[in-house]
Amino acid sequence: MKKPRWYEGAKHAVLVLFLSVVLLPGLCPAQEISWERLSDGLMVSVWKPGDACPTVPTMLVVDMDPERIRFSVHHYAQEALSEPPRIDEWQKRTGHHVLFNAGLFRENFAYLGLLYKDGRPLGSRRHTSWQGLFVAEPYVMGLKKARIFDLAAERFDEEQPRYREAAQALMLLDLTGKIRVREGGKHAYQTIVAETEAGHILLLKSLGAVRLYDIGQCFKDALPAVRQAMAMDGGSSSDVRILGSLWEKDLSVPEHASWKSLFGGSTGSHIPLPTVIGASPR
Repeated sequence: MKKPRWYEGAKHAVLVLFLSVVLLPGLCPAQEISWERLSDGLMVSVWKPGDACPTVPTMLVVDMDPERIRFSVHHYAQEALSEPPRIDEWQKRTGHHVLFNAGLFRENFAYLGLLYKDGRPLGSRRHTSWQGLFVAEPYVMGLKKARIFDLAAERFDEEQPRYREAAQALMLLDLTGKIRVREGGKHAYQTIVAETEAGHILLLKSLGAVRLYDIGQCFKDALPAVRQAMAMDGGSSSDVRILGSLWEKDLSVPEHASWKSLFGGSTGSHIPLPTVIGASPR
């Protein structure tokens, strides 16, 4: 009996797949993210992008559901502090379950770009080039409780903001899939805020120096659930911290025990941060 033409094509495809697995064992896709749930609406992971993103190092990842997690902006001057605290000092002061650095700041610690706390601007003007804006805690029902604004495509009313909390920084990846940073950027530690198709907020911190462009490309290649993303301050300012007491329970995977120190600040030195964003249960 003569085999149909599609049969020969399918057989060839299976053969190619088999040979690629046998002959190229070193090539593997990005590691699937294995989550550890720390509290309602809060999950963490240590993600190794792998060969799908060869220039992107291991990253700390925090998944936050805005329906269950509230976000707050903190600026040291607005809280009447004489100098910026380190991230561990911010956590002791605020008690937030999650803390991460916001955008860039000047030598005098003034924030570069829009910054809102409880609906009030903290003396910062809109940065004309940076088009990413993380917003949270809307005034009216029906709006997402946290999301990323692309200021190149959406209007943000500075006089009557619809969100209580906001922090401007660099747009990294937009809804069209365009990477919004130049390809030749410098290598540095990076803090990324992303919005997923499910409406969750992903917080990522690289454990090694990497270009923003490479992270944007990695999102496109290995994390299709990311709708859009923005880059907060990087380099020595890149910092993420999880409240240590959240780990005081049985972990779903025993190997995840080492994650506590990574999310607790063991990844390097910590400089004072004039502006941070905190996340806690609603």
